[in-house]
Amino acid sequence: MSERLDPAKTCLLLFDFLVGHVARDPKRYVPVLANTAKILAAARDRSAMVAYARADHRPGSHAQTVYDAGARPPLIMHGTPEAAIAPELAPRPGEHMVPKLRWSAFHGTDLHRALRARHVDTLILTGGSTEIGVSSTAYAARDLDYNLVIVTDACTSAKHGVHEQLMREVYPRLARVRNTIQVLEMLEP
Repeated sequence: MSERLDPAKTCLLLFDFLVGHVARDPKRYVPVLANTAKILAAARDRSAMVAYARADHRPGSHAQTVYDAGARPPLIMHGTPEAAIAPELAPRPGEHMVPKLRWSAFHGTDLHRALRARHVDTLILTGGSTEIGVSSTAYAARDLDYNLVIVTDACTSAKHGVHEQLMREVYPRLARVRNTIQVLEMLEP
């Protein structure tokens, strides 16, 4: 498959770049936001579809969830200032918003329908957290037969070593794993 991407069939999916996440760990997010901003500018310049998956949790929406991971960080709740997209990546009118109640940007959302309506067959995936929402979305995209490009330096994880292991060992089995410079080259005319 060619490394060039057809902008008419490509969507840049920005995953959970929310004010609340960035505020919790700005040092980790600064380079990721900068890299994503470069890709966003290129996608817009080439008229590729841009979509924003963002947490849209409601009170009590995960009250019955049982897990072993210990204390869960507080969820970012619908309608709060923390739920806004980080200003560096602010959406423009006409860009697709994907409010999500679960980790995957596909589960219970209109994302798949919106992509198919625009004949998109390729997703460029950026965001955080690499091992949670990015991973859930990547597996769902693969199961729905999308071509997938995961941008290693435009994704992030708070878990030391997990990001690197996924990018090196797991994601190459379901996607093209590229850095920002490589993705910018893929989007060149």
